[in-house]
Amino acid sequence: MEKMAYIAFGFYTILCLGGALWAVTIPSLVRAFTGLVISLFGVAGLYFLLAAPFIGLMQILIYVGAVAVLIFFAIVITGASREARNRSQTSKKKRVLAVLAGFVPASFLAMTVIKYSIVTTNNASPVAVADLGRALLGPYGLAFELISVVLFAAMAGAILLGFKRRQ
Repeated sequence: MEKMAYIAFGFYTILCLGGALWAVTIPSLVRAFTGLVISLFGVAGLYFLLAAPFIGLMQILIYVGAVAVLIFFAIVITGASREARNRSQTSKKKRVLAVLAGFVPASFLAMTVIKYSIVTTNNASPVAVADLGRALLGPYGLAFELISVVLFAAMAGAILLGFKRRQ
């Protein structure tokens, strides 16, 4: 059974990293969007592997369903895909800066993990979905609503950009 968990972890990790790598290296925004969706599915799979099916389903519903569709609409409405196709290739300087931008936080995280040992406990208590719902609508209600405002602002901004470009 433990061997299957390692295989599933490897599969989901490949989905996450492969999709992310695809998303940042493909020049077409629509194809990069596909890489992002694959990576988000991989993250959802990791949540399922961690025995958190509610969070995994929320990952699929919110990020793959809502956020990804919002990003796709923004790409289509603004016509950014056509502009990306017409642009010249990324310069070497930008590629080096992009690699550095990814390498610096990754090395900082690696040093932190190496320096401080990870403390784990085997007695994590499961949280019922009803309790989680009460917490989201109770003490964390403001944060929950602010997330929806951010999504609305992103969608309104994409629509405004689309109208400005058509004029």
